[in-house]
Amino acid sequence: MGILYDNLIQGYDSAHDTDGISGERLAKRLDAISEIGLTENNGSHRPGFSKEEKAAKELVSKWMREAGLEVRQDGAGNIFGRLAGKKNDLPAILSGSHLDSVPNGGHFDGVLGVLSALEVAEAWRESGYQPEKPYEVVVFSDEEGARFNGGLHGSEAVVGKGDIEEKLKLIDQDGMNFSEVLEDIGLSVDSYLGAKRDPEEIEMFAEVHIEQGKQLEREALPSGIVTGIAGPCWLEFTFTGEAGHAGNTPMNDRKDALVAASAFIGGVNELPASISDSAVATVGKMQVDPNGVNVIPGSVTLYVDIRDIFEETRDKLVDQVLALAEKIAAKHQISVNHVEKMRVSPVPIKEEKQQLLEASCHEANIRPYRLPSGAGHDAMIIGEKWPVAMLFTQSKDGISHNPAEWSDLNDCVQTVHVLKNFLEKMQE
Repeated sequence: MGILYDNLIQGYDSAHDTDGISGERLAKRLDAISEIGLTENNGSHRPGFSKEEKAAKELVSKWMREAGLEVRQDGAGNIFGRLAGKKNDLPAILSGSHLDSVPNGGHFDGVLGVLSALEVAEAWRESGYQPEKPYEVVVFSDEEGARFNGGLHGSEAVVGKGDIEEKLKLIDQDGMNFSEVLEDIGLSVDSYLGAKRDPEEIEMFAEVHIEQGKQLEREALPSGIVTGIAGPCWLEFTFTGEAGHAGNTPMNDRKDALVAASAFIGGVNELPASISDSAVATVGKMQVDPNGVNVIPGSVTLYVDIRDIFEETRDKLVDQVLALAEKIAAKHQISVNHVEKMRVSPVPIKEEKQQLLEASCHEANIRPYRLPSGAGHDAMIIGEKWPVAMLFTQSKDGISHNPAEWSDLNDCVQTVHVLKNFLEKMQE
């Protein structure tokens, strides 16, 4: 076993090993996946549609077969391990996540969701339990989007979402286009398009994921119930004033684009609290022109990322951000224009699913705690067509997409217990 296993198993309370769930098995599998694409900094490097991601999928497929699941790969490279239900003609319940990573990422993001879903199947096999409905453990391809600066391609294929003509324009850092990348691992554009699932085949999807935040750590809880997945809207703003000499232009005769942009940024930071408790807005990228030490900025281009788990309040915040930009531009006697780069619908989790997860938390002796997901996940895409549910596992210091990413094994296993109980409730 490797370093990850040693660190996970140290301090693990084996009292959590009940109902067929094994913390040691989960730790060994997290460790084994971490060895695929291991970086010099002890991080994970498994880009989507890479040979490393494929190797991880093959290892999980092997474990699926050993757990008695019927394994297949679709035309987008997604892996499905199916456990027949007593009423096998009913729509299936799916659970899983992804195995690809960002460059030099962590060892839990995505992987924990896949292995948690598989651990439920292992527990059922050991106890001789067969669900009423078919159950599928799923591994989605290329969630992170490290190849093309935009991911979720595997889950989009299952839903039948996305413009294939736009995907064919994508080029990775090695100069390979989307079609060539697929062909490099034995797939094709035609096979990708054929991965769309019949809506009648699936009842719902449940995903376990690390929180990538600090709320559960502050609450001293192993896991939490996701209330919804925020839908992002990205806006590009360009504030245009007049460039001029920093020494010869009086302060009362300037049209400084950066001063106006700075006021806008401060205002954007204040707006979400007036809209909803779950709304957020971030300015994370900006270019200043001409960008000289002794030159008054003539133009500033910046990007605002606006998110909420409810579409109505998210769009209300978008409108207020747009109005703020116009107000500030007028005050500073400069111009502003904007371009909407992206707008994705949020995915609220149905209350009935949250209540079932609450009951499952109680049965696992965990205080139920609800929290939104600000990050996007495969569940966000699947939720456009089927009901979804989501559980977060506590993340140490909220660190993610980093080799220091960490979730304690006790927290991981307790989350699996909640997932298992929830999936059994879904059989009723």
